Amino acid sequence: MDPIANMISMIKNASKARHEKVDIPLSKIKLEILKIFKNEGFIKNFKLIEDKKKSYIRIFLKYLDNNTPGIEEIKRVSKPGLRIYKKAKDIPRLLNGLGVVIISTSKGITTGKRAREEWKIGGEILCYIW
Repeated sequence: MDPIANMISMIKNASKARHEKVDIPLSKIKLEILKIFKNEGFIKNFKLIEDKKKSYIRIFLKYLDNNTPGIEEIKRVSKPGLRIYKKAKDIPRLLNGLGVVIISTSKGITTGKRAREEWKIGGEILCYIW
């Protein structure tokens, strides 16, 4: 299975079940995606935990004051069987700027807004979050 899709489904399931935290297997790409989730305010925090046998990431989920999840929806776009690439001008805007596009570019993993406006480059659309 796709590791990014696995991470997304684990976060969605934990969020819907109102869990405080969720543990996912470690990878560099997941760490970069989680940094964006934290910077954009979708999760409280995350912590790298290294065990003797395996390493994983503990994600602390965010809930709003009325106990609704901070993440309404996460959607995997590009998949191993069907890669989705967009030029800078074609990177979508989600919900008039309320949603965030996560994109993998030649300069690294970033938000669609940053890739479009600052770097003026396109790349592979990894996922949408709002």
